Amino acid sequence: MKVMVFGASGLLGQALVPKLKHEELTALSSKDADLRDASAVSRAVDAARPDWIILAAAYTDVDGCESNRQLAFAVNRDGAINVARAAREAGSRLMFVSSDYVFDGTKGSPYEADDRRNPIGVYGDTKAQAEQLLLEILPDAAIARTSWLFGTGGKCFPATILRLAASRPELSVVNDQRGSPTLTDDLASALVQLCKKNARGIVHVTDSGDCTWYELAKEIVKSSGLKTEIKPVSTAEFPRPARRPAYSVLSPATRIAYGVEMPTWQDALQRYLKACGVSASRPVG
Repeated sequence: MKVMVFGASGLLGQALVPKLKHEELTALSSKDADLRDASAVSRAVDAARPDWIILAAAYTDVDGCESNRQLAFAVNRDGAINVARAAREAGSRLMFVSSDYVFDGTKGSPYEADDRRNPIGVYGDTKAQAEQLLLEILPDAAIARTSWLFGTGGKCFPATILRLAASRPELSVVNDQRGSPTLTDDLASALVQLCKKNARGIVHVTDSGDCTWYELAKEIVKSSGLKTEIKPVSTAEFPRPARRPAYSVLSPATRIAYGVEMPTWQDALQRYLKACGVSASRPVG
C-alpha cells in the first residue's frame, strides 16, 4: 500500500510513521509541504501518487485558534481542501483526522457519526467546515473523528499533569467536561486498519470508556506514585479563551462496524506512562 502522511512530525504523525514501516510511505512535515500552499500540496501528491493520504496535520491549539482565526481556517479548512483536491486529481483515497469539537457537548449521551455538527469554538468550526467540504470534493473520503489525544513526543494533558505534579502539592482540574482520552499509538493503529479495510464516511475512533479531566488527572497521579492532591473545579472556575464541549464522548458504533477494536483509556494511560519511564515504583521528578 502506498501511503502519504501529512503531519508526520506532529504528535499523531510520530505514532503513525512506525505503523507504516512495511508500506511504501511518503512522510511529510509542514516544512516539506505547507497545507496552505495548494501548488506545493498538489506537486507532492502528484509525485507520490499514493493509494491513501492520511491528513494528520492541523493547527490544534484550541485556545490559539480563538485569537488566530485566520490561520486556523487557512490550515484546518483550506489546507484540507487543498489536500482533497490533490487527492482527487491523483486518484488517491483520503483519510482526514477530525475532532469531537465538531459537537457542542449538550447531548449527554455518546455522539453518533451522523449527529448534527454544532461547534462552539473556532477550532471545532474549522474541523466541521472541513468535513463538509471534503465530502463534497471526495464523496468516498474517510473522516476519523477522535478526542482527547495524548502521546509521547509532544505536548499533551498527561505530560502537563506529570510536570506540574512533580513540583506542586495540589492541582485544580476541571471535573465537568467528559470525553474519551485516546493514545496516539492506538489511533494510529486504527487509522492504518481503516485504510486497509477501505473505510469511507465518518468513523468515530477513540479509546474505550470515558472520564472527566479530573478523573484522568487522578489516575495519572495515582499510577505514577505521586502524592499531589487533585482538586475538582468547574469550567466556570477555570476560564479559557475557547469554550470546550461539556460532553464529547463519541459512539464506537461506526468503528465496531469496521471490526476495529480499541483498548480502554486506562490501559492506554499505563502504556503511555511506561513509555515515559514513569511508574508507581519510579515516580517522575
